[in-house]
Amino acid sequence: MSIASNRSDSVAVVGVGTTDFGRLPDHDKTSLGIWALREAAADAGISLKDIDGLIVQRITDYQKFVQITNMSPHLLNCTPGAGRITGGTIALGVQAILSGLVNTVAVVYGNDGRTAGAKYGGKDDSYGTGADQFWSPYGMTSPGAVHAMLYQRHAKLYGTKPEQLGAVSVAFRKHALHNSKAVMQKPITMEDYIAAKFIAEPLRLLDYCLINDGGVAMILTRGDRAKDFPKPPVYVRGIAQTSRLAQGELPDDFGFAAMQSVAKRVFPMAGVTREDVKSLMIYDNFTPIVLFCLEGFGYCPVGEGGRFVEGGRLELGGQYPTNTSGGHLSESYMQGWALNVEAVRQVRGELGSRQVPGADVVQYLQGGPICTSIIYGRDVT
Repeated sequence: MSIASNRSDSVAVVGVGTTDFGRLPDHDKTSLGIWALREAAADAGISLKDIDGLIVQRITDYQKFVQITNMSPHLLNCTPGAGRITGGTIALGVQAILSGLVNTVAVVYGNDGRTAGAKYGGKDDSYGTGADQFWSPYGMTSPGAVHAMLYQRHAKLYGTKPEQLGAVSVAFRKHALHNSKAVMQKPITMEDYIAAKFIAEPLRLLDYCLINDGGVAMILTRGDRAKDFPKPPVYVRGIAQTSRLAQGELPDDFGFAAMQSVAKRVFPMAGVTREDVKSLMIYDNFTPIVLFCLEGFGYCPVGEGGRFVEGGRLELGGQYPTNTSGGHLSESYMQGWALNVEAVRQVRGELGSRQVPGADVVQYLQGGPICTSIIYGRDVT
């Protein structure tokens, strides 16, 4: 049963905001989050004092955040900075509203990774877990190396080709050219993709996401209040999550069991099928995960992800336009947050040349050790 309706027992997004992306040395992650929240509040037509719940991710100094904004939230929480936590952070906001604890929640993300010189993997990085390096088997602390090994196995089992990863990278770069905020504004071809240097062979430079500075915010409220705001409400019609942390970073099934578990719950909750989905937002920290998500969430058979993305199926005008902002590969690595905002804007129908016609249902897919999906849509009542 869908949780989307013009009732108090539903949740809608009524405001979204993003900062610029890139190298922003005049900001730290706290100020980036505040910038994004102010943009979201303006989008929702409200004051920050109208927000009674605040959940921040990656912003460790929540005290400074509320002091600068002069907020007095009834609910205040902060979550770790790993991208796998993004869906769960949004879910906390949804649950806080459904519980009746608060009426309006801001979920806010700030990341100064580029200016701060953030690196993923290596001696001083614990891959977002806080675990010491002896916990990482065989020294596999690099997310890129993990995905490279997963792709190698997928290629061996199913014949997946580098050009199929290239189809993902090229498609998302095409979309970025329609987005003035995207960091990457230079077109790329398949030849450019193949010529790019290897980072963790067989993954190339253009298979990798872009670490940048930036902030993102979303404002959620009760469904029966949503139509009082200036922008069309976008309902959280379904949300589900499954952890596969116990299976480690290199699961034998590429994480398909976790994705299938999420899919079995999120589609019935949303009251839609895959055929109803008009656009996909897939957490693309590396190109192989896009193929894995398409297979794991049932958009194509297991092993067919590479062939599925050929022929422009993920491009604007294709069957499932995906990451229409450019995604992590070409807009900026905002750890899933900007993809959720893109989903909201697609459902609103406000994206101009990158707008997907009739995008009344858009799905966010996140594979990885904490697998999440959120289905956004217009009111169904």
